[in-house]
Amino acid sequence: MYDAGLKNRREVLGADYVDNSIGNADSFNSEFQELVTRYCWGEVWSREGLTRRERSLINLGMISALNRPHELKLHVKGALNNGLTRDDIKEVLLQVMIYCGVPAAVDSFRVAREVLGHDNDR
Repeated sequence: MYDAGLKNRREVLGADYVDNSIGNADSFNSEFQELVTRYCWGEVWSREGLTRRERSLINLGMISALNRPHELKLHVKGALNNGLTRDDIKEVLLQVMIYCGVPAAVDSFRVAREVLGHDNDR
């Protein structure tokens, strides 16, 4: 499961980010990195019940609701890698606004725009 997780993690989040996270692990967090790779990215992200695209949609909503901007930034990039569009991401964040509140959506839109960049289309 570790190898499957490493493959999934690299494909979604980017090899540079993942290799840096694992390469910078020390005695304090190396077990954490191994568990995240094996359990989260191997056991769960390898399941056939949802596509990567669907998992990204769900993750964006949950991470926004939990107000985890660092993880949101990472998963917006991953969502793009999994085929979501700017409009898909916008729709998720609008849904977050309704069910989790405007403050959660304000921060989430800000973080997403950092990743997506600003477009001049209005």
